[in-house]
Amino acid sequence: MGKVVMYSSVSVDGFLADENDQPGPLFDWLTSGDVPLDESGVLKVAQVSFDYTRAYWDQIGVTIAGRHVFDLTDGWDGTPPAGVDHVVVVTHRPAPEGWDPEAPFHFVDGVEAAVAKAQELAGDRIVEIAAGDVGGQALAAGLVDEVRMDVVPVVFGSGKRYFGSVDAQHLLEDPDEVIQGNRVLHLRYQIRH
Repeated sequence: MGKVVMYSSVSVDGFLADENDQPGPLFDWLTSGDVPLDESGVLKVAQVSFDYTRAYWDQIGVTIAGRHVFDLTDGWDGTPPAGVDHVVVVTHRPAPEGWDPEAPFHFVDGVEAAVAKAQELAGDRIVEIAAGDVGGQALAAGLVDEVRMDVVPVVFGSGKRYFGSVDAQHLLEDPDEVIQGNRVLHLRYQIRH
């Protein structure tokens, strides 16, 4: 089975977005360079960020996100983000009315069921779980193998926390990678089990 990686861009003080779900400058690093990150032509990063991010993105088979993120993005219009094959949505509600049943989205109840479904779909590829409440629940349940953070030099002061509502200590190993890009510091940690 592929490993489960909790991931997001994050402020220096540990927030994914402000109180109104706005990411502010957290994704500015994705347009701060001259190397195209994907075919869109919109995302351009520094070469070091390309080398780190593209290699990671190419390994992702499935992304797990919560219903809140799904709703905020309008379900990515039925197309999984960043070339991912499938999205597993953690929700207590059914798919939205009129949702295309052929879209590669799977609606499940609970993080344990989401990780199991994602690992089944991903095979040996990485299962990426969005940081925040769902990622924090998976971390607390012992389902996360690695934490990746793209730390952006901004302080929010308050907002949506990277680790969601985690309220217990979890030890990480020393960072496997620390890479400085333009307006971002890429960090990768293994979870200490």
